[in-house]
Amino acid sequence: MPLVLPLLLAVVLFCIGVYGVLARRNVITMLMSFELMLNAVNLNLVAFDAWRVDEATGQTLAIFVITLAAAEIGLGLAIVLLLFRGHGHVDADAARDLLEHEEAS
Repeated sequence: MPLVLPLLLAVVLFCIGVYGVLARRNVITMLMSFELMLNAVNLNLVAFDAWRVDEATGQTLAIFVITLAAAEIGLGLAIVLLLFRGHGHVDADAARDLLEHEEAS
């Protein structure tokens, strides 16, 4: 398989993830979009590793990124649950307003 096909798929996935982070205000949707961007990076790592057959560094880095993504999503969902329990919403703009309100008082 040529290297261009996985790279194009990774670019499409990354662009969809960037759009989701920038255009959506729901924190859960933003976390899912961020995970989509990390998966695009993993696809690039594995594609370049398959293209360069010498070492398995791309796959090793991909496993490291997957581990970090799992820790990030666990921590992010815990924050989202605390925000929802305390305030009844998961809107990023409203959460920013809560932070500004707490700093003013």
